[in-house]
Amino acid sequence: MKITEQAPAKRVPIYKALYFQVIVAITLGITFGHFYPDLGAGLKPLGDAFIKLVKMMITPVVFCTIVLGITSMPNSKEIGKTLLKAMLLFYALTIIALATGLVAVYLMQPGTGMNIDPTHLDASVAAKYLKAGTSMSFVDFALHIIPTSFFSAFSEGEVLPVLLVAIIVGFGLNHVGKAGEPVLTAIDSFSHVIFVAFGYMMKLAPVGAFGAMAFTVGKYGIQSLSSLAMLIVTFYVACLFFIFVVLGILARTHGFSLLKMLRYIREELLIVLATSSSEPALPRMLQKLEKLGCKKGVVGLVLPTGYSFNLDGTAIYLTLASVFIAQACNIHLSLGQILSMLFVMLLTSKGAAGVTGSGFVALVATLTIMPEIPVAGVALIVGIDRFMSEARALTSLVSNAVAVVVVSKWENACDDAVLQAELDRRDATGDELLAEEETHVVAAR
Repeated sequence: MKITEQAPAKRVPIYKALYFQVIVAITLGITFGHFYPDLGAGLKPLGDAFIKLVKMMITPVVFCTIVLGITSMPNSKEIGKTLLKAMLLFYALTIIALATGLVAVYLMQPGTGMNIDPTHLDASVAAKYLKAGTSMSFVDFALHIIPTSFFSAFSEGEVLPVLLVAIIVGFGLNHVGKAGEPVLTAIDSFSHVIFVAFGYMMKLAPVGAFGAMAFTVGKYGIQSLSSLAMLIVTFYVACLFFIFVVLGILARTHGFSLLKMLRYIREELLIVLATSSSEPALPRMLQKLEKLGCKKGVVGLVLPTGYSFNLDGTAIYLTLASVFIAQACNIHLSLGQILSMLFVMLLTSKGAAGVTGSGFVALVATLTIMPEIPVAGVALIVGIDRFMSEARALTSLVSNAVAVVVVSKWENACDDAVLQAELDRRDATGDELLAEEETHVVAAR
């Protein structure tokens, strides 16, 4: 693909850039929550409202993106091949992530010396998560992907059922011929309107970031970090290793720079950092990865699937937190027990939505299957889980972004010239995406 010369965009003042506004909001939120903890804890609805507002738009965005992506792929066999390659990559990354958490917790030994008596742990802390963590087996999860009705897939707000419906509709439009053209045109027009509307909603990101950070610091306090600081440090070290070493090597071997990728998605990373959820970044990530030169069909298939099957931050958390509880309670795990734990975590780490707290639910689900480690041990980390959820979401977001580019390259669906040109642009911001969509919609009228 030949890159057409474009006039340089007018530089946006720093105070108007979304990433700068979010940084300011995060700083103000931490400060407000620290000095006014009661008021800060009461600002939780601001963060929750922003996340709910974004989640409201995710299902139509995913549906439109996948349908348009599938109809842009002339060969239906490409879809199955792309999904298979993506799943193989996801499971490979998950295994490495589980191993990363395991190695980190055994090297740094954050729980050693705590000498906790398991009988003195508060089992009620885990009780409210038991139903959510154990109510769905692997078969139940597979059946759960199939929605009750066509429209329930959208009303329930879950990504995987929408993914299934979109694939079916996309296949139908590919084979119906001329009769499907009006439907395809309508979906295409609707997608542009949705992205423009979402762009305006993202202007509220600083408000949501302020409320979320004020709540976290106000409720739990910065001082709560000190009691279990070693566990938090161990987890962040493991996540940083996975991102910069594992994903860095994967990116380099496929011809692009991870650091440039991180700079390119810096706005989405800050939003995830503030809200502890990767879902608010999904619509913009779909746009940005397509703008990087990856074909719409691959982006639309791989990224939403990765949100349920490539949660590497959660995978690191599961092994690290489980062994930490064992260390704190002086429980020594055999090699066989560790291997069985890893196998269980390959299942429990999948399907968790990219929302705050899903990693904690997955941890409870894991421990209920493993009698060696007391499930009541989650009481040890419940107070600091919020401070680790940011790293879980950030790690998973970066992993999925890299995975999309890698799979696109495997499928010869990535324009290397466009990829390098976009990553080399130091002034690229997400605000341009909104401007492009607005121009497209106006031109179509």
